[in-house]
Amino acid sequence: MSSLGILLFVLLSTVAAGAVAYAFMQPKMANSKRVKARKTAYSRDEAARARVGQMKDRMQEQAKRRRVLQSNLKDLESRTKARGDHGAKPSLEHALKQCGLKITPTTFHLFSGGGGIFVAFVCLMFGLPLLVCAGLGIVGAFGLPRLFLANRRKKRLKDFSNHFPTAIDLIVRGVKAGLPLNDTLRNVVSDVPEPVAGEFQRIIETQQLGIPIGEACERLHRHVPLPETNFFSIVIAIQSQAGGNLSEALGNLSRVLRERKKMRQKVEAVSMEAKVSAGIIGVIPFFVAGMIYVTSPDYMAVLVQDPRGNLVLIGAGIWMLIGILIMKKMINFDV
Repeated sequence: MSSLGILLFVLLSTVAAGAVAYAFMQPKMANSKRVKARKTAYSRDEAARARVGQMKDRMQEQAKRRRVLQSNLKDLESRTKARGDHGAKPSLEHALKQCGLKITPTTFHLFSGGGGIFVAFVCLMFGLPLLVCAGLGIVGAFGLPRLFLANRRKKRLKDFSNHFPTAIDLIVRGVKAGLPLNDTLRNVVSDVPEPVAGEFQRIIETQQLGIPIGEACERLHRHVPLPETNFFSIVIAIQSQAGGNLSEALGNLSRVLRERKKMRQKVEAVSMEAKVSAGIIGVIPFFVAGMIYVTSPDYMAVLVQDPRGNLVLIGAGIWMLIGILIMKKMINFDV
C-alpha cells in the first residue's frame, strides 16, 4: 500500500472514531442540558413559591393589622361615648381642672358665697334697696364666679391650641432623630410654654405610675377638651397598640392643626368688623340712657318710679337681650 493510501486510511479512521465518540457523547450532553434546564426551572419555581409565600405572609399581616386597627377604633369610639363630651357641659370639678385651678369644688363654693355676701354688703353700704342688694348678692355668688371660670377656661384652651402644634413638631423631630417617645415628651415640657408644658408633665407623671401612654394621652383630652387633643390621643393609642409610622402620622396632624389655626385666625379677622358693630349697637342704648339721665334726671325718673315705666324697662331689656343673643349667634363661627 502506498503512503497516500495509508494517510487516507488513517484520516478516515480518525473521522470514523470521532463520529462514533460524538454519537456516544451526544445523549449524555443532552441529558446534562435537560438536567440543567430542570434544575433552573425548579429553582425558578422555588423562587416563585417563596415570593408567593412572602406575599401571603404580608397580606395576612396586613389583614391582622387591619383587624387590630378596627378593633382599636371601635374601642376608642366606645370609650369616647362612655366618657361623654368634656367640652360642652363639664362638671365643676372638671371645669376647675380645665381652668388650671388647683382648688376643690368646696373651696370654690366657699369663695363664691363669700363674694356674694361681699357684693350684698357693699350694695347696702351705698344705700340700695334690700331687694336689689339681695339680687346683686345672688349674682355675685353664682353669676360672677361662673363667668370667671368660663373666661379663664376659654383663655386657657385658646393658649393651649396656639402652642400645641409646636409641641407636636418637637415630638415629630425627636422621633425622626431616634429618640424614645418619653424623651420627646420631656423636651416638650422644657421647651414649650404653659399650659402645654404642664399638661405634658402630667402625662409623664401618669406614665411613671404605670399607666399606658394611650390612656395617659386620653386623660389629656379630659383636661383639655379640644378636637386637637382628641386627634392626638387617638393617634398615640393606635400607634401604641397596632404600630405604624408615628412621625408621619403626627406630622400630618401638625399640618392639619396649623391649617385649622390659620382658618380660625382668618375667620376672626373677617368677623371682627361685625363683632365691633354688634358691640357698638349693644352699648348705644345704655350710653344714651345714661346721658339723658345725667342731663335730665326727671325725664328718666318716670321709667324708674312709675310701674308702667318699669314694665317698659323690662320689655326693652328683654328685647335687647334677644337682639344681643341673635347677633352673637350670627358672628360666632366654629372652626
